[in-house]
Amino acid sequence: MDDAHVQPHEPAMAWPAPAADGPVRARLAIPGSKSMTNRALVLAALADGPGTVQRPLHARDTLLMCRALTALGATISDQVHYASELPGLAPSWHVVPGQPTADTGVDVGNAGTVMRFAPPVAALSSVSVSFHGDPRAAQRPVGPVLAGLRELGAVIDDGGRGAVPFTVHGTGSLAGGVVTLDASASSQFVSGLLLAASRFDKGVEIRHRGARGPSAPHIAMTVQMLRDAGAEVEAWAQGDPAGPPDTWRVHPGAVGHHDVSVEPDLSNAVPFLAAALVTGGTVAIEQWPAVTAQPAGHILGLLTSFGADCVLAGGVLTVTGPGRIRGVTADLADAPESALVAGALAALADGPSRLTGIAHVRLQETDRLAALATEINALGGDVTELADGLEIRPRPLRARGRPFASYDDHRMVMAAAVLGLAVPGIEVANAATVGKTFPGFMELWASMLERVP
Repeated sequence: MDDAHVQPHEPAMAWPAPAADGPVRARLAIPGSKSMTNRALVLAALADGPGTVQRPLHARDTLLMCRALTALGATISDQVHYASELPGLAPSWHVVPGQPTADTGVDVGNAGTVMRFAPPVAALSSVSVSFHGDPRAAQRPVGPVLAGLRELGAVIDDGGRGAVPFTVHGTGSLAGGVVTLDASASSQFVSGLLLAASRFDKGVEIRHRGARGPSAPHIAMTVQMLRDAGAEVEAWAQGDPAGPPDTWRVHPGAVGHHDVSVEPDLSNAVPFLAAALVTGGTVAIEQWPAVTAQPAGHILGLLTSFGADCVLAGGVLTVTGPGRIRGVTADLADAPESALVAGALAALADGPSRLTGIAHVRLQETDRLAALATEINALGGDVTELADGLEIRPRPLRARGRPFASYDDHRMVMAAAVLGLAVPGIEVANAATVGKTFPGFMELWASMLERVP
């Protein structure tokens, strides 16, 4: 397993985001889903036998997960190479479950999935596991997961911070039971507990109580992957059978070992599809799943609301832009990973937009609402922050002689790339941080633009 991308990227020269000379015409393949890759790795590490994660994403966040699970006793090795020149694809990873034999440590980097999915696995060990990470990791919420684990029988020392760094003192098992938490800041609080729940003595019942939780499709992905691994999972809404689930129950039992084939990362496809809208061109994405737990419907609905024509046929999604971008009013709670690219499109639209349902993105790699508003306004835009989103009124944009800051956030790099198609001269500071989830993004972006007639 190559861990060359695990270390944080050093600041580098600013990347000149290329402007489009005409309508984009491109057919592309996108690397695997980070969300699926890291869930598959956790389930494989907890399984009752060896398994393989096929077509995984090979990026900093997934390599951090591999190293975390290796520290927790699993053996993860490259297994199969397949022919592809696409950056970001990796050999299949063969995972053999195991247990650590001595106290150990986990570097979460700035990966939300690692800081929230690995602690329940650590609680099942018989050793003490310390968790540390990048400076930003200490500002990202993990308290509900730690509190939930304590309620289920875990012993955790976090100094009352509810954040990295902390230590999980494993006792070899976890009682499990019923836990109530507020997952309004991150769906990963629920997913982290669900993934390990079948290994708890009594399983777990998780009750979300609070504001509407974000990223419901990501919890649905967790539930589906658990069921695919043989776990018995129930999900329902308390008091409103027609509403989205807010209660989940996983029964105790074995996690079956099996091979998982990772789908392309649909959220990482969004900036490329947005390029069709910005340039009035056509972009096709290969291997777009007809049925998926990723937020495909929300993504296509968002693109359509901006004015795109979206056609899925034969496993290929083709998006065509009409030559203008409409302003939108959109609730992005179920597709928050698309929020920054949506903000970039809104800044280039022909009317005002209002994006809501995304208060929790302030707690991700950076305060994404403040960051995007600052950078678009620095280009001459007119963006106002809302409590849970952004109001964007289009104005002529131009590069102003300072780099577009990335804030060490991969989604900010993607938003800048979309803006750069229409705003010549944008340079993106530390664009290499996009390798957190998409190594090769800039190369694939350039390849797409080389196909402009």
